[in-house]
Amino acid sequence: MQKPWGITARYMARAGIIAALYVAVTFTFSAISYGQVQVRLAEALTLLPMVIPEAVLGLFLGCLLANLLGPWGTIDIIFGSLITLVAALITYRFRYTPAAYLSPILFNAFGVSLYLYAFFRLPYWVTVFYIGAGQAVAVLALGLPLLRLVKKHFAPDDW
Repeated sequence: MQKPWGITARYMARAGIIAALYVAVTFTFSAISYGQVQVRLAEALTLLPMVIPEAVLGLFLGCLLANLLGPWGTIDIIFGSLITLVAALITYRFRYTPAAYLSPILFNAFGVSLYLYAFFRLPYWVTVFYIGAGQAVAVLALGLPLLRLVKKHFAPDDW
């Protein structure tokens, strides 16, 4: 039975799987997942909204949970999670365009840096560079191969 807004048990399960993966990867590599210089490997999942719409919700929930248990508190919980949500929505809306590939990198680089640089007392642009470089590694070096793998082996209806 179709639920309002297209949200079904299958949709929620897929979103939950992606959220759980995000949290598991973030905590497995927690030493490099938080901080001014970070490569949050779970951000490789941020290209999934191009092929799996449920990934938008999954990424938001995963980031929210990872930040809830992370070291930076309320600011990171709220703003970090909202930045991930906005980037995921843009990735979904503009899939397969440069905006889709760049949104997780740029939103995190500029948005997360707004509050992280204050924690570390380094210049804003240095923080933008570090966060952006870490995001680029996660999204481009890991996310692109993951996206190709998912597109090749899993049609959305296969889940």
